[in-house]
Amino acid sequence: MIPQILFLNISLSLFLAFVSCEKTNNIKNQKILYWSANNPDEIIFAKKAVNEWNDLHPSSMINYQPVPEGRSSEEIILAAVVGKTTPDIYSNMWQGDVEFYARGKVLIPLDTLPDFMEFIRTRCDSATLAEVTSSDGHIYQIPWKINPIMMLYNVNIFNDLNFTTPPSNYSDFIEAASRFKEDMNGDGYIDRWIGYSEVLAVWYQRFFDFYPLYLAASHGAPLVKDNKIVFNNTLAVEVFRFLQNLYSNDYFPRERLSARSDPFLLSFIATRFAGPWEIAHAEKFKPAGFTYDFYSLPVPDDHQGDIYTYGDPKNIVLFSTCSRPWEAWEFLKFVISKQNDLQFMEITHQIPRRKNLFNDEFFSDYFARNPRMIPFAKQAEFVRGTDVCPVLKEIFDILAQEYEACVVFGIKTPEEAISDAAAAAQLLLD
Repeated sequence: MIPQILFLNISLSLFLAFVSCEKTNNIKNQKILYWSANNPDEIIFAKKAVNEWNDLHPSSMINYQPVPEGRSSEEIILAAVVGKTTPDIYSNMWQGDVEFYARGKVLIPLDTLPDFMEFIRTRCDSATLAEVTSSDGHIYQIPWKINPIMMLYNVNIFNDLNFTTPPSNYSDFIEAASRFKEDMNGDGYIDRWIGYSEVLAVWYQRFFDFYPLYLAASHGAPLVKDNKIVFNNTLAVEVFRFLQNLYSNDYFPRERLSARSDPFLLSFIATRFAGPWEIAHAEKFKPAGFTYDFYSLPVPDDHQGDIYTYGDPKNIVLFSTCSRPWEAWEFLKFVISKQNDLQFMEITHQIPRRKNLFNDEFFSDYFARNPRMIPFAKQAEFVRGTDVCPVLKEIFDILAQEYEACVVFGIKTPEEAISDAAAAAQLLLD
């Protein structure tokens, strides 16, 4: 007769072995869950890529869905992290959030996966890899797509103002604004402006005014480096001064134009700082005879060399809830292959963050058929994302508050506003 305690031990061992085996089988049979952005074009691309993969790899199937609807995808991801309901793969991660999640140990360090570094070096240059390397030396994100911020401008208006090229520096831009105001608003009623920027003191709005202009002026310098605020400098002050002049002289409106019909296509404004997403909209809704183009952002008058801008990067991450990261990585190598980067451009008209994109003959036919994308492909060589910092949103929120006080309402001088922003931001890092 088997002693009762031995019987219980054997039974428990068999039960645990069964549970372990069952769990292993469930993990093996469970599909990897992939979330993409929820805009229509990216859904089309993601479905196509997943279907092609699943047809070729029936033993490593991917289960796809767009990120659930919410006020913002960032809030949805944060809620999923807190609730431990994250997908295995997410392909719309804002680069500025990655350090926060990496320090929270909810992302897989991708450089620990087989052949990751070898593969990613064929896609990205050393500057891009340095930009996405976390403070602990690991890489938690795959650089995937960018939408460089450039100056969208009304060609006809600048021709009428006797500019053979759009204004490239602060003085020329202010001069064009003065001529435009005089020509278009001679009756004293200000209803047309040289440009527009959202006046709301919201952190992410600064990605379309202060931040890209600062990158342009500074050759892509960081805001934060080695846990220190480094934007308290003359270039940041001059960016604030340039923008403040546009508001104080009524060259930019303080009213919100976002509630109107498109003010650019109606020629209420002559410029806009925007990305390639404007192309499809403009081609669909532009009036007869309307001509537009894209140009680099205005820079200080004494600026020399390349002009950088904000790339608006969204990257791919693997959450630590992923039980088979090596299989997920095989799928991701397929997603970011040259063939799928080309399909991504064809479907979404966004730019893959791939080195030498414009000069690669593999993509030359696409650019020949889509010449509007050429300025962005060329600009892609000179973009920056965001700095490695776990409190980046809070820093941009501080900048947005100072922007409102100084630039929009002129309550502070540019020197005061930048100094106060730097001091407040440094307190977050200390």
